Amino acid sequence: MKVEYFVEFGGNQTDLKALTEIVKETWKGYGNLVKDLKTIEVYLKPEEGMCYYVINGELEGKFEV
Repeated sequence: MKVEYFVEFGGNQTDLKALTEIVKETWKGYGNLVKDLKTIEVYLKPEEGMCYYVINGELEGKFEV
């Protein structure tokens, strides 16, 4: 079964899978391997147009959506 999640707010649409891919690429950008990912927490705040994340409980960041 394939499930897709989208968030729509203020005329914009965001694909949650795409947000996860951005976080993974950020992790790799720090020289880490995807296989070392244990957890990804994603917090989407559409009213701010921001996505916040925590990787493996320690690396925090944000980006505009």
